[in-house]
Amino acid sequence: MTHAPLAPRIAIVVSQFNPEVTGGLLKGALDLLQERGASVAARDIIDAPGAFELPLIAQTLVRTERFEGVVCLGCVIKGDTAHFEFISLGTGLGLMTASLSTETPITFGVLTTYTDEQALVRSRDNAENKGREAAEACFATIQTLKRIRSEAWDD
Repeated sequence: MTHAPLAPRIAIVVSQFNPEVTGGLLKGALDLLQERGASVAARDIIDAPGAFELPLIAQTLVRTERFEGVVCLGCVIKGDTAHFEFISLGTGLGLMTASLSTETPITFGVLTTYTDEQALVRSRDNAENKGREAAEACFATIQTLKRIRSEAWDD
């Protein structure tokens, strides 16, 4: 008797800044993962104070060895100071570094927009929702890494 492969366990980390936007991103991510058969337990949705804290929380989740991937969601909207640039760059580099150092998909579902309207458009309940895209990237990368790690490379 053969069994279908288990769906990967994926955590989602959500920034608490701009909750009207991050809530939409979360809904999009959850919808996509459910469509792929990788539902996320409530305990696997973790709040982060802001976007800057996403990399540390994601890396810590991966190191528990409970998750095959982490979807990180947040929203940074440009204001009147350079704060936007520092937070956006730090978050992006932090997530990339955490993903590479743990060899685990940690995806960047962090909106970096110039206006509130741009953020709202990207977090709507539709196919262009960036939370959906981040979840799809995580799910697909997990599948690709499994294939690469399981195939024999003898030509």
